[in-house]
Amino acid sequence: MRKAFLVVSFTLLCIVAWMTYVNWKSIFLLLILLPLIGMGLFDMYQSKRTIRRNFPLLGRMRYLLESIGPATRQYFIETDLDGKPFNRLERSLVYQRSKKEIDTTPFGTQLDLYEIGYQWINHSIKAIPFSQVNLNPRVKIGSSQCEKPYDASLYNISAMSYGSLSKNAILALNSGAKQGGFYHNTGEGGLSPYHLNGADVVWNIGTGYFSCRDDDGNFSYEQYTKRAHYEQVKMIEIKFSQGAKPGHGGILPKEKVTDEIADIRLVSKGKDIISPPSHSAFKTPLELMDFIKLLRKGSGGKPIGIKICIGNKSEFIAICKAMVHTQTYLDFITVDGGEGGTGAAPLEYSDHVGMPLRDALAFVYDCLHGFGIKDQIKIICSGKIITGFDIIKTLSTGADLCNSARGMMFALGCIQALECHANTCPTGVATQDPRLVKGLVPEEKSVRVARFQHETVKSAMELMASAGIAHPDQVDRSVVSMRVDRTLIQTFAETYPELEKGCLLSENTIPKAFEPFWKKASVESF
Repeated sequence: MRKAFLVVSFTLLCIVAWMTYVNWKSIFLLLILLPLIGMGLFDMYQSKRTIRRNFPLLGRMRYLLESIGPATRQYFIETDLDGKPFNRLERSLVYQRSKKEIDTTPFGTQLDLYEIGYQWINHSIKAIPFSQVNLNPRVKIGSSQCEKPYDASLYNISAMSYGSLSKNAILALNSGAKQGGFYHNTGEGGLSPYHLNGADVVWNIGTGYFSCRDDDGNFSYEQYTKRAHYEQVKMIEIKFSQGAKPGHGGILPKEKVTDEIADIRLVSKGKDIISPPSHSAFKTPLELMDFIKLLRKGSGGKPIGIKICIGNKSEFIAICKAMVHTQTYLDFITVDGGEGGTGAAPLEYSDHVGMPLRDALAFVYDCLHGFGIKDQIKIICSGKIITGFDIIKTLSTGADLCNSARGMMFALGCIQALECHANTCPTGVATQDPRLVKGLVPEEKSVRVARFQHETVKSAMELMASAGIAHPDQVDRSVVSMRVDRTLIQTFAETYPELEKGCLLSENTIPKAFEPFWKKASVESF
C-alpha cells in the first residue's frame, strides 16, 4: 500500500498538471491534493502507528471509524436490550420518568423469562390497594449511640464528586434532592459550595480526606469539625472502597482540576489527584472504632457510617468483632457492588475486583445479624439501581435503603456516551469544560431529578403493595424468586439462607461457611 500510495499520488499530480495546462484554474485542486499527499507522506515515515505507516492516509479511516463506533452502535445497531452498562430500555425508562412521560410498555415483556438469572417478585392474593400505601416512606438511621438520627428517603443520590461531575450537574442534583426530600452524597471529592444549596447532604470522606486534610494529606480534625457542623450535613460516611475500583483509590485527571476544585479539596493544582488506596487515620479495626467516636464527637452526634465494596470477608468480620468488642456501633454501612460505576478506572478493576452487590448485601446482613448488631445499623446499597424492581431486589437481600449514581445522571441528561474520563462529556454532566457545562441548565434538570426519584420510589412501593407489603422493612428474602437453572427456581431465602441471630458471637455456633473467615478475623488488624 505504501507503493500504491506513491503511484496514486504521482498519477494525480500528473493529472492536475495536465488539467492546469488546459485551464489554469485547475491549479486550485492542489489546495486539496497537496495536504492529503503531505499527510500520507507523514504517515509513511512516522513510526508510532503501524496501520498508518503501512496504509498511508487510508489507515487514518480506522481511527475515525473507531472513534465514532460507540455512537454508531448506540444509535443504529443496538436493540432495546443491548447496550452496556445500561441497555436502551433502562435508559429510556429513566428519561421517561424524569420528564413525567408515559412509562408503560405495550404488548408484553421483551425479556426471556426462562433465561438463567431471570428474577421476579412473588405477588400476593392479598395485595394492598395503592391508595393505602405510603409512597414516600422514611428509614430512620441512627444507632443507640447516635444523638441526631436522620430519617432518610428510600432512594437517594449516590456518591459523585464535584470534579468528576460539573458544577451545574452538582447544583441540579442538590436542588433536585431538596425538592424531592432525599439526600445527596458528596462523593469523596470534598464538600463544595454546590452541595450546600439546601438539600440534605451525606459527607463522604475518602482516603484523601478532601475538605478535611492538612498540608501533608492527613486527616485534620479542625477542618472536619468546621464542616461537619453545617446544618445541611446530616450524616458522615467513611469511604473504604467503591465498587468500580476497590483498593485503588479515587482518580481525578489533571484536566479536570480547576483552581476552585483544588481549593475545595485542599490540594495543589497541575497533576492528577489520586487518593491513596487505604486510610492513614487508622490501621486496625480497633483504631477504626476510635475514629468513629472521634467523627461522631466532631459532628455533634450525627450518624457515622462506612462505604465498602466487600473483598476479603475476614476484614469485614473483623470490623464486626471490633464493634462488639468495644460496644461502638456504626450507624449505617453503605455496600457498593462490584458492578458500580465511576468516571475513571482501570478496566481490570471495573471488571474483576469487588464482590457483586447481591452477594455482598447478603453477606453483610448475615454478618451483622450473626453478631446480633443489625438492629443498631442500617444497610444502604448502591450498584446499578434505577428501577422500582431494582430497589425491591436489594431490600429482599438485606438492604434498608438505596442510592443511585448513574440513574440520577441519566435524569440529568446523560446519554451514556462513555466519555466521563476524557473531560468531553457532550451533555455537560461529567466534564469541567465550561462550553459543555453551559448546556446543562440546573433549574430545568433539577426538576427531572426530583421527578425520577419520586416515580421510582412510587414504582417500588406499588410493587410492594402487589406483594402484600406495606413498608420496606417488611421485605425479606422470600419476596423475590430467581431462575437458577432452566427448570430450578429459588427464592433469595433459599439461595442465601439467613444465619441465626447471634450465631457469630461464639466459636461453638459458627456456620461452617463462615468458620475460616471468622477465625482469620482479628480486631488487631485488617
